[in-house]
Amino acid sequence: MRSTELTKDFFWVGAVDWDLRDFHGYSTEKGSTYNAFLLRDAKTALFDTVKIDLLDDLVENIKEVTEVDKINYIVVNHAEMDHTGSLPQMIEMIRPEKVFCTADGQKALAAHFHGHNWPLEIVKDGDAISLGERTIRFVSSPMLHWPESMASFIQENNILISNDIFGQHWATSERFDDEVDQGELFWQAAKYYANIFLPMSGAVRKFMEKLRALNVKPSMLAVDHGLVWRAGIDKIFERYDRWSRQESRPVAVIVYDTMWESTAKMARAIGRGIAGQGASVKLFDLRINHRSDIITEMLEARAVIFGSPVLNKGILPKMADMLTYTKALRPADKIGAAFGSYGWQDTSVKQLNAAMEELKWRVIDPGIAVNYVPTKDDLKRCEALGEKIRQAMIEK
Repeated sequence: MRSTELTKDFFWVGAVDWDLRDFHGYSTEKGSTYNAFLLRDAKTALFDTVKIDLLDDLVENIKEVTEVDKINYIVVNHAEMDHTGSLPQMIEMIRPEKVFCTADGQKALAAHFHGHNWPLEIVKDGDAISLGERTIRFVSSPMLHWPESMASFIQENNILISNDIFGQHWATSERFDDEVDQGELFWQAAKYYANIFLPMSGAVRKFMEKLRALNVKPSMLAVDHGLVWRAGIDKIFERYDRWSRQESRPVAVIVYDTMWESTAKMARAIGRGIAGQGASVKLFDLRINHRSDIITEMLEARAVIFGSPVLNKGILPKMADMLTYTKALRPADKIGAAFGSYGWQDTSVKQLNAAMEELKWRVIDPGIAVNYVPTKDDLKRCEALGEKIRQAMIEK
């Protein structure tokens, strides 16, 4: 894609990754973008780069705006390789006067790119540099989502280059939030939060409190992935506030895997018991649903119910994968329950309960384990468990 002037002298010069389908375990079915930005003034600054295999796209986009060696400064807001993979090559081409990063950023760059001799300039929270008519103020944002992360605020233009926070993994030819389908936009924003920022929810709240204390109310939110926000800034701020507090709605998510359909029958029966009277339910068969989509559905769900048959005294591999992924992301304050079928040893429900207890969820029932194939009475017990879950969700 070609460079885009987002506002006077401020350009998107990044790259679109149409083919990306996995981002360290997160399903990116719609690709992503790596948003690098160029601010042209008496001094010209490049904010972040792109991953190495899209270096040519970055260089071509910069050349549409200015000669590459006319760039004076590079700002490294985040050291992860999707934003710094091409940094060594860009430094070689640009020969910048300074490369700005945090102290932790310096350590991360040294650990990624051994033996470099770059003109690094360490900046602290609140430090500012002048480019001429415009001032860049640096706002530290540790653990959003790495220790070295920071944001860059262009004061005169009221633009916050926010780094990864508020982004989406979505490859588009459009650059702004008001140019795309809003339902898809906010789904991708929720998926991004659930799969990347959920375990950093405390740090998200601190950063948003810092923005309020600094009276930073950006008119443009230039994120490192996906669409740049200009029309929906208040909406994405409101959602991040809600998501970071892990507020929930009376929705139950049933996640299961099944061997010979017994556990699937139980899942549907529990779902019947939950549905209606102020509550809703969503069922996800792990054979056809990706963990990153399921964790997105968990984001605002009040209850999560896991189901698996027994396999070799354990649970099915896809459920083990789901639990590992969930425990790492740490969704909090959920109502939990478990179910499953077994042959000669009843172990899966106990293991599922143990995982939920580790997450500190409120497990409201010992769970239902059925020998081989559920009977009509077993399915009635499953419906009753669903009713119990529905009641617990409504009463909370």
